Amino acid sequence: MRGSTVRKVATVFGGSGFIGRYVVQRLANMDYVVRVAVTDPNGARFLQTQGRVGQIVPLAAGVDDAGAVARAVAGADLVVNLVGILAERKPGDFQRIHREGAATVARVSAAAGVERLVHVSAIGADPDSPSRYGKTKGEGEAAVRAAFPQAVILRPSIVFGPEDQFFNRFAGMARLLPVMPVVEGDARFQPVYVGDVADAVVAAATRDDAPGKTFELGGPKVWSFRDLLRFILDTTGHRRRMLDMPAGLVRLQAQLSEFLPKPPLTRDQLLMLQRDNVVAQGAAGLAALGLTPKSVEAVVPGYLLRFRPGGGRRPVPADR
Repeated sequence: MRGSTVRKVATVFGGSGFIGRYVVQRLANMDYVVRVAVTDPNGARFLQTQGRVGQIVPLAAGVDDAGAVARAVAGADLVVNLVGILAERKPGDFQRIHREGAATVARVSAAAGVERLVHVSAIGADPDSPSRYGKTKGEGEAAVRAAFPQAVILRPSIVFGPEDQFFNRFAGMARLLPVMPVVEGDARFQPVYVGDVADAVVAAATRDDAPGKTFELGGPKVWSFRDLLRFILDTTGHRRRMLDMPAGLVRLQAQLSEFLPKPPLTRDQLLMLQRDNVVAQGAAGLAALGLTPKSVEAVVPGYLLRFRPGGGRRPVPADR
């Protein structure tokens, strides 16, 4: 596309977040003019160094503001919706963002004549889910399909990368706590690298065989939660006994933590942990988008180095 007289425009909702910064970088490298639609444009200005002057434009546009969404997508060729939350600050936030916000982006994009919409959801999205997170994610997908039938829906498992809140969080706990608490240790995950998710967004935006389809994104290996914690302990070199937490105590702690600004665990998240977070059998995945996933083992040790005692020492196997 470089050298063309007409440059394509992409609007990325949630573009300053963990996945968003990788998506913005890739679209800028493809010579898109990228509008980064966020609630705090000042917090997205760090992305402007990833493109040429004027190529990456932060703007204020929450997905719950139809007028702002309309201004953000006007004239855009591609719209990517990455907006999601893991916990509610006030009741109704899941519905407002995951369901109504997704519907607004899809409806307004269709009305604006946007060529391609990529909606990033999550494995576990299901209108019948017992958790509000999974339920509203599923309702959001249905609303997107109704408003923009050719939208591409991507459902990643837990996403890892240098800025993630999973491996970094538990590595920090391993450094500070005398034991490693285990909650729902048999829950299964299929962690997927953030760069692979960003590449999937690009593939969904450019491949002729992608419109109207749903893809579930997982890495090359399925892990139990307990095995992921063991991997973190081995990688960071911390010898910690793994302690299975009583279910009643965990529910009480989750209930109390919901009063915190950033709760470490909520009752709704506990409900999500009771279902496996892996690519469904027969589901189209990264391979269907022409991508080969990177493994946890190949990527994570590089950014957990800072959590090792003494820095860079050989990891010591964790107690089992």
